[in-house]
Amino acid sequence: ECKCHGVCGSCNLKTCWRQLVEFREIGNALHDKYDAAVQVALKRKEGRSLLLPMRSRHYSQRKAKSAQETRDELVYIDKSPDFCSKNAAHGAQGTRGRKCIKESLGKDGCNLLCCSRGYKMKKEVQATRCRCKFHWCCKVKCKTCIKNVTTHICN
Repeated sequence: ECKCHGVCGSCNLKTCWRQLVEFREIGNALHDKYDAAVQVALKRKEGRSLLLPMRSRHYSQRKAKSAQETRDELVYIDKSPDFCSKNAAHGAQGTRGRKCIKESLGKDGCNLLCCSRGYKMKKEVQATRCRCKFHWCCKVKCKTCIKNVTTHICN
């Protein structure tokens, strides 16, 4: 990206700089790669390391790829531990007692987060700040609003 400096918009001096793409764009690309990650087995053949995809039961019949061929893909050797249940060895706290969002289809949704164990609804009264006004200078005064809230908690 460049910017011109000069009298009346003339370009007597031009300043240019490199700019990274938006952080969200990088995050989205990584998320897509994460979702498409493939489990592999490492095999040595004729002094080369090959990665065998393990998606099918007959993974040995699938085309082996060299590490060079998979440099733009995410691959993993071991599956992640089960985070649904408490596992001190892996540092997993489990999802029992976690808040979830009933309507969400994402990772925060009750169906996924509660690991098919179900969830309970908890109704509570919540006090929040509302109708805030700025008073010169320099205070913000708010009212307290009471609101009935339903939360969902994993079994």
